[in-house]
Amino acid sequence: MSHSPYAARPWLALLNEVQRGPIEPADSLVHALRDAVAAAPDRTCLTYFDARLSYREVDELSDSVAAHLAGRGLERGDRVAVLLQNSPHFVLAVLGAWKAGATVVPVNPMYKSAEVAHALRDGEVAALVCTDRAWESYLRDTAADSPVRIVLTACELDFQTRDDARVLTFERLPQAPDADDLVAVARQGGKAPEGRDPRPGDIALISYTSGTSGTPKGATNTHGNIMHNAERQRTGLALPEAPVYYALAPLFHITGMVSEFATCLNSVGTLVLTYRFEPGVVLDAFAEHRPHYTVGPSTAYMALAAHPDATPEHFASFVNIASGGAPVPPALVEKFRARCGRYIRTGYGLTECSGAAAAVPPGLESPVDPVSGTLAVGLPGADTVVRILDEQGAEVPFGEQGEIVVRGPQVVPGYWRRPEATAETFPDGELRTGDIGFMDPQGWLYVVDRKKDMINASGFKVWPREVEDVLYTHPAVREAAVVGAPDGYRGETVWAYVSLRPGAEADPDELAVYCKERLAAYKYPRQVEILPDLPKTTSGKILRRELRSRAQDNHAHDNQQ
Repeated sequence: MSHSPYAARPWLALLNEVQRGPIEPADSLVHALRDAVAAAPDRTCLTYFDARLSYREVDELSDSVAAHLAGRGLERGDRVAVLLQNSPHFVLAVLGAWKAGATVVPVNPMYKSAEVAHALRDGEVAALVCTDRAWESYLRDTAADSPVRIVLTACELDFQTRDDARVLTFERLPQAPDADDLVAVARQGGKAPEGRDPRPGDIALISYTSGTSGTPKGATNTHGNIMHNAERQRTGLALPEAPVYYALAPLFHITGMVSEFATCLNSVGTLVLTYRFEPGVVLDAFAEHRPHYTVGPSTAYMALAAHPDATPEHFASFVNIASGGAPVPPALVEKFRARCGRYIRTGYGLTECSGAAAAVPPGLESPVDPVSGTLAVGLPGADTVVRILDEQGAEVPFGEQGEIVVRGPQVVPGYWRRPEATAETFPDGELRTGDIGFMDPQGWLYVVDRKKDMINASGFKVWPREVEDVLYTHPAVREAAVVGAPDGYRGETVWAYVSLRPGAEADPDELAVYCKERLAAYKYPRQVEILPDLPKTTSGKILRRELRSRAQDNHAHDNQQ
């Protein structure tokens, strides 16, 4: 690789000495928590509405959870599934599982029964932590056909007394006879079992990801993978002492898990939790807690900027606002800055690289590629090598498009019990991301699109991102997603879905013409459909898959007319 243009790592010249310097991460977040308790036992670790939990309390409560799990027969290396939103219960369950020597399987609480069943069976999960409501409504039946033998339930009304009706819209259920109450267990005062401290090479998480196709695969994030990114962010973000982090991304998602939960505790900071995303609740939390850092999807920032109560003052305390999960159009960054007074720093990563592989360092702003109008997603870190490969696996020169591949200490060793998928995605330990992008000579990385999302219209390649970026410059557009629909003449045709900003008006023809004036003839959308909201995952990514299927159905229906 000595002749490789990427081996020189041109991005290092744009990083400061601290960002380039060596790091010594803790062995695990359990070790980092113990260090935090020794340094600042009474500092607030978690806030949840009007609740405050100190580092000492979080340590003691999670110790007791670990003791309970071990007492119920959980062995080192067993798997614990956690299906919870952003509340103290999530943190206590994860830390408790790790203190018991277990591997955590974070599961999206929005998953339906079949999706949860796959994670429980494929991960051979021994213990399950979920809400009392989910246990009663569907998880009891789901878990019955799985290896789960220990169940803890939680009600997120615990700890706090505000009962904010905007998000806490449920009531406490009677304790189930076949489950234990997580908070009662945490308050028993048990001690974590001896000799089970996690090691850097141990699997911390099995994070199920749909990847490019098919059944979800479990990425095996080690404690070392997580702590590398957590320590790089602690040292590189230039946040003040005792930083306040707001959990905008869900903690069950790798972005929230690493860039919020792990990095905050590793920085002896305060993590602000508000159950789930609701723009008014988020703005109130910003005003009350004055956070320094948050990270979330661009759709969350669009919703915050569109809220009638939002003012620049809500965002004034932030030192760094980051976006991950999906590329951000340049027009959105500027709209947000004009409305809220803060610059969104993009980032790039995948579950398979434990969150971040590239980010925009403090003090810098992403350049916009003059040819494509694409906003750079960031610079790789000091220990990370990002290369761009063609379809034969050869490196392409700077500026040329190809598949993004990542090598570094944050890249997972592979997929849980999937040797063939591991060999295909991680040849020689390097992550083949399935994303198409390019790098400029300074080392800025640009993501064009997912390989699988490319539209082939009359033999021409159309990347949805390019069309979406144009749509986002229209003053009426709030959200945009572009997909390919089958077309007998062109092979595929470009189909756009948009939602409008509150109070704005536009019709489909007007938006199509707007794009036609700004894009090559084969790129502009032949169909534009306006929806109240675009479908999203709970982590805020727009679900192109659902829109693609809708476009195909609409196309088939039109052809039958």
